[in-house]
Amino acid sequence: MTGDQGRRRLTRRGAQRPVPAPEDPTDLLRQVLTLEDAGADPRTGDLTFTGQTPRQAHGRVFGGQVMAQSLIAAFRTVDPGRAAHSMHCYFIRPGDAQKPIAFTVENLRDGRSFSVRRVHASQDGKALMSLTCSFQEPSGGLEHQAPMPQGVPDPESLPSTADRLGHLNHPIAHEWSWARPFDIRHVDAPVYLHPAQEKVATNLVWMKTFTPVEGDANVQRAALAYASDYTLLEPVLRRHGLAWVRPGMSVASLDHAMWWHRPAPVDEWLLYVQTSTSAQGSRGLGQGRIYTRSGELVASVAQEGMIRVPTGVQSSMRNAVQDLVLKTAWRRPTR
Repeated sequence: MTGDQGRRRLTRRGAQRPVPAPEDPTDLLRQVLTLEDAGADPRTGDLTFTGQTPRQAHGRVFGGQVMAQSLIAAFRTVDPGRAAHSMHCYFIRPGDAQKPIAFTVENLRDGRSFSVRRVHASQDGKALMSLTCSFQEPSGGLEHQAPMPQGVPDPESLPSTADRLGHLNHPIAHEWSWARPFDIRHVDAPVYLHPAQEKVATNLVWMKTFTPVEGDANVQRAALAYASDYTLLEPVLRRHGLAWVRPGMSVASLDHAMWWHRPAPVDEWLLYVQTSTSAQGSRGLGQGRIYTRSGELVASVAQEGMIRVPTGVQSSMRNAVQDLVLKTAWRRPTR
């Protein structure tokens, strides 16, 4: 949900259209992870790839998509025996979902054990994202991990996003319910429509793809990077009593970092444990740990996002229309 690199407003807008629900939503992820070779830059020799964007209700490119595609582009230039272990990226400007994205890969280093790549994602010559990632040969060494929280309800016992939002007649609710490649299940009531009852800076989410994603460890890690961008700023919203439909609120990802610790297929349930340690200056920090169902720590994630909430008279007026928004824009659709 976070990181579409533009303002998120769950109100009716003319540019928003229902996204057709695919028979297998995970096919959208497979399309995203399939890049075309666009050749080498004649000046630098850097390899370039192009990727497409599935139709988006809000017209903006999802930030997790650009991260995943950037990683796939980098993977295509690295020895297949080396697996990604870390990435750091900056979201520079929003992307247009109707245009292809170019991914230019700069080879920074190939050492005995590590390879480093920098990927520039752009549209029409303008930068969307800058991502640096590192790869490592398999290696033994010290091992420990933070334990997985205990007593978390099983995902099968929790409602899906479609269960929570599928009855609402709104393009973004429709997209989140029926056109996302991941099954997302919040442990506590999500902050889609209403603020959390308790203002705590934590958020727990189970997630997995609906069907398997074929590919090696690096493909699985790119798919996990895609999903890591969905809900990571929600601990900030929970802590401050905010919901995604807050009138006038603007949310955008600024940067994102991820460290992969252990392999895991994305078609099996993963627990995303999220916290926030700080919010200041219209910026909020989200941090996450991703576990397998058996308790192995798969990845650690951090993201800072811009969160602007209107204040004063303007805020009061916008809050006054929130009930109207929920009663009109979010009616039960005919399916």
